Amino acid sequence: MKQITTISCKLKVSPEMAKEIDATMESFANACQYIHDNSDKKLTNRVAMQSLMYDAVREKFQLSAQTTIHAIRRVCANRKTSKTNKIKNESSLTFTPTSVDYDSRTFSLDTKIWIVSLKLLTKRTRFELLIGNYQRGILKGSKPKSAVLNKRKNSTYYINIHVDNIAPEPENTYKVIGIDLGRTDIASTSEGESWSGKNVTSKRNHYSQMRAVLQKKASKGTRSSRRRCRQLQQRLSGKERRFQKHINHEITTYLVKKAATNKFSIAIEDLTNIRQRTNKQRRSKKERRLSNNWAFYQFRMFLAYKCVLNGVKLILVNPAYTSLTCHKCLHIHPTKGKSYRHGKDYHCQHCGWKGDADYNGAKNIAALGLNVNQPGGSWLSCKVSNLDFIPRQLTIWDVLEGY
Repeated sequence: MKQITTISCKLKVSPEMAKEIDATMESFANACQYIHDNSDKKLTNRVAMQSLMYDAVREKFQLSAQTTIHAIRRVCANRKTSKTNKIKNESSLTFTPTSVDYDSRTFSLDTKIWIVSLKLLTKRTRFELLIGNYQRGILKGSKPKSAVLNKRKNSTYYINIHVDNIAPEPENTYKVIGIDLGRTDIASTSEGESWSGKNVTSKRNHYSQMRAVLQKKASKGTRSSRRRCRQLQQRLSGKERRFQKHINHEITTYLVKKAATNKFSIAIEDLTNIRQRTNKQRRSKKERRLSNNWAFYQFRMFLAYKCVLNGVKLILVNPAYTSLTCHKCLHIHPTKGKSYRHGKDYHCQHCGWKGDADYNGAKNIAALGLNVNQPGGSWLSCKVSNLDFIPRQLTIWDVLEGY
């Protein structure tokens, strides 16, 4: 199995080189916009698009052959993405001059002196990489075939190098770790481990208050105070995002390494479209911000690619009723709208089990994951305590099957 790893490397760029890079990005973006505006908006086939637009784009924008092909591919890819995301107005696609795609013909990497060579608008130019031991360790001995040149908001230039890794095939195992994601605890496992989200919530509230104060001062202050507030807002930009990314990296790395060492599979809930579902409920502005601000999808993506690289099988399970079901007796509260769970505590009135609610949910996720990984292995079944009792106690499988 092939897994692509992207390594972001900062470039050492002089002012003269920066002008050349900006001109290349401008021409690339204009070419993409021209292709999009002068072709059928439903056309997404790269071969058909290339035969239609290649000659006109090369003559009009003076791009190299490979750069022209990459411009055509980007337009087709963006159209497919907009179609997948159900964007109604596909003609509103715009292309900004912030990146250029490269392949092995227009890009090369020398890991002996840590220099990259890029084909710009008028000539091929060499750039020194400003990277640390982490990036060098991954790139050493590799032969990357593609990359993307990016310009960030702070006017610095980075090259995102794509490295192909041959990942090991996941091993067949009968052991599964269930992971329950949440806000109070970022992650809780069926092994009894958990990562508290108290410090995370505190940090997020702190940044939210700082943004509100700066916004208020900027709207009512003098010209100099508004300028100072904008400078502070720019400094704060991305801090919370980078903090969340760091936490997600730490937790997922630990979980995958543990699973690989002990030959476990990992099971998590499939939380696709959770924001759309939860935002339909009535909530305060603060509650909406807290629930929408944590990067569950990012956590899942980090976990997915690390599992592939380490040969760990990742299983996605239906999240329905995993937090409401007792993992001991597999029963749910018989009254609609009520639950045995109260905040972080879970007390089953059927079998008497007491404990942490997130741990209980993680055990249910592990059981469902084992049922997928080894059909019949977890021996989950519909249990009826008393057939003469109406309403009878419901199990998770009764609900999922539409009892």
